[in-house]
Amino acid sequence: MTVVGNRSVKGAVAHAVSIVASLIAIIPVYLVGVNALKSASQASSMGVEFPTELHLENFATVIDQGKLIDSFFNSMLYAGGAATLATFFAAVAAFTLSRNRTRLNRALYFFLIMGIALPVNFFTLTKILQITHLINTKPGIIILYATLQIPFAVFLIYGFIQSIPRELDEAATIDGCGPIQLFFRIIAPLLTPVLVTTFILSFLNTWNDFTMPLYYLNSTSNWPMTLAVYNFFGQFKQSWNLVSADILLTIIPVIVIYLAGQRFILSGMTSGAVKG
Repeated sequence: MTVVGNRSVKGAVAHAVSIVASLIAIIPVYLVGVNALKSASQASSMGVEFPTELHLENFATVIDQGKLIDSFFNSMLYAGGAATLATFFAAVAAFTLSRNRTRLNRALYFFLIMGIALPVNFFTLTKILQITHLINTKPGIIILYATLQIPFAVFLIYGFIQSIPRELDEAATIDGCGPIQLFFRIIAPLLTPVLVTTFILSFLNTWNDFTMPLYYLNSTSNWPMTLAVYNFFGQFKQSWNLVSADILLTIIPVIVIYLAGQRFILSGMTSGAVKG
């Protein structure tokens, strides 16, 4: 009875913690969604009550005044381009480093994943972008984002590749596959869960980033949605209904992409954790 009682208590505590954590995550989104549909006077207090009348024109105002169309496509370009580049190069690097376990490759692997924890040196980075004429350009910010996402992507894919038997490599080599054919025809299809996971996580990290475009994109025509929201808030900070509508339109694509790839994220993270 004691063991059963302890398990019941632990289960109840776990459920309570889960409920609190869920509320912490959901309540801000709920407040933004509800107040985005209110009038300016009703939304001034950012209350939790439902609006007495739906004001869908808030979204039209935000799209027009906040220039969200251009910034949306900029964000899609930056996040999609950076995630694609980071996933591709990280997969190739992880496969090479994993299958050729020399001391040099082991050192290169640890050198790469150090980028997960080390801070960005903005002074040096600015000088590099200026020298290469990539500052305040769309290709420059895509390359920058892809570079920042590669360390974690390599770490994630490297662990997944360790779970793939080397016998597949040997069999493919006997059948005449070279290294390139081996990767693209044999290994890459098996990496689908972790590649999708890496792409989605890189996409979300890039989409939500505020610092890099603030420092390296001076032209408003190149701004992503994060900067567009920041600029919109500066202009309409008294109109919380419009600010809430702006925030809601910004987070909807992220929620949709995450929900669409949730099963890949779970399978990719758990499969890659089998071996280190």
